[in-house]
Formats: sequence, C-alpha cells, structure tokens
Amino acid sequence: MKAFVYNKYGSADVLQLKEVDKPIPRDNEVLIKIHATTVTIGDTIMRSFKLPTPRWQWIPARLYLGIRGPRRHVLGMELAGEIEALGQDVTRFSVGDQVFASTFRENFGGHAEYKCMPEDGVMALKPENLTYEEAAAVPGGGMTALQLLRKGNIESGQKVLINGASGAVGTNAVQLAKHFGAEVTGVCSTANLKLVELMGADKVIDYTREDFTQNGEMYDIVLDAVGKLPSSKAKQVLKQGGAYINVLASADDGDTIENLTFLKELIEAGRLKPVIDRIYQFEQIPEAHRYVEQGHKKGNVAITVASDNT
Repeated sequence: MKAFVYNKYGSADVLQLKEVDKPIPRDNEVLIKIHATTVTIGDTIMRSFKLPTPRWQWIPARLYLGIRGPRRHVLGMELAGEIEALGQDVTRFSVGDQVFASTFRENFGGHAEYKCMPEDGVMALKPENLTYEEAAAVPGGGMTALQLLRKGNIESGQKVLINGASGAVGTNAVQLAKHFGAEVTGVCSTANLKLVELMGADKVIDYTREDFTQNGEMYDIVLDAVGKLPSSKAKQVLKQGGAYINVLASADDGDTIENLTFLKELIEAGRLKPVIDRIYQFEQIPEAHRYVEQGHKKGNVAITVASDNT
C-alpha cells in the first residue's frame, strides 16, 4: 500500500510517498480501507517539532515523539473508511461497515491507504448524513471541544466566549456550546465572522478591530481554542468562579468511544456539522501541510484517499 512516511523532523518536504507493507489485522483488530483523512495543526507540529509550548516541555515531547527522529513514521490522527477484513475475535463490526475513527491512541497512521484498529478503539459507524471527508474531520476537533466544554462545567444559560472560533476546535465548540444551551460569543478574524455566525454564535467579535476585554461583557467560560490568549487577558472578562480553558493546557482524556458516539448522535440529529475548508487529494498531503501550518484554515482540511467515496 501507499503511505506518506517521514523519517526526520522538518518542513513538509520530509514527507515522502512510499510503498509500505499493508497491515494484517490481529485477532482483535479490523482492517480499514481509508477513504478520507485530515491534516491537522497537530500533524504539522509533530512533523516539524515546532512545539507551541514552553521549552521545558520539549524533553517529554521528544521522548514521546522520538529523540533522534520520529518514532511513528506515518502521521494522520483521523480517518473514515470501510472495513475490509476482521480479526477472528472481532464481534463489534462487520466487513463492509463504514466507520470513522481517531488514531491518536493507535500510533496515528491515517495518511495511508489502510489502517488496522482494535475493535475497542475510538471508532464508530460513520454518521449516515456525512461524506467520508466530513466524517474524517469529526474526531479530533469534535472530541477536543466537547472535553474542554465539559471541563469548564458548561451549563444552560451561561455566557461562553470562544477565542479562535473559526478553527477545527472552535467551530465545534460554538455548536456544542449552543447545544448545551449557552449564549455564545465567538472571536475570530474579519474573514471568518460570517462562518462563526452560521455555526450559531449569538455574537461575533472581530479581534482585528475590537478588544473584547474593553466592552464590559463578562463570561462564565472563556475557551481559548487556539492557545494564543494570555490567561491574564482571559481572566479580565471571567465572572467570579468562572472557568478559563486553554486548548494547549487542558486538552486531555477526550478521546473516548463514548464521546465519539455522542458526536455521531448529534450529527445524525442535525445538531452538529463539521466545517471543511479545503479538500486535497492523497498525493497532495505535503501541500495540505503547507496550507495548514500557515494558521488560517477555517475548520478542517480533509484528504481524499480513495477515489470511490460515497
């Protein structure tokens, strides 16, 4: 099979399309023919090892990602596809099932034509009302946004400010906060104001023209979906007892089957919709990396892997 492989950290040029062995499912695994995947900001960070964190955190990151070079040579943290084969102990899925999954806990591997996943991995049947590309874009941003809002103890009637409301996490956070009954203010650039409004935000603030700390509004939750908002600034607009949630510091434990199933149910009920900025072909993954690391994408960047998507 074909996969994009990288053996050293660096620019998108380190990504090489190569023939690698097609995986064989173990007894508890399914083999997925990947129809679509994504390129996320996380993929570009791991590829380049340009971490948006304090330098003291680079040592544990090196140990996890690889000291001399990448330990996991195929990136891609999300996928959607069709089950082609089953291990002998698998009972949860059948051959032909259309699924979507997070590969975050399974050594990544979405940037390939095939991927084996354990049947108890973070995987579910694909929402019937989504394309493969849309479904592939759900797990990462969707589960992160859900986990962050829950960490902030979101409740109906609260006022929530979401900084970076037009990105993969932000577009999900706006929709999910509305689902939970909150009044949502989205902060984004001029070009993305309409998108954030369409996601359901009650108010939108153009950060290039307005400082949200100066308008007198106070919030129960301030969620920084891009990790660029200083805590000192966020706390200026927090109500007493409010929660400041930063995606870089607080995103953990959200990758679960339960959370993915929750998102699937919302999607099929028409309450949540993934946002796709661009769709690239599989051979264009390096180009997609270059676009994503510019930092201006709206929602998600999807990759068509198999050409017979339905």
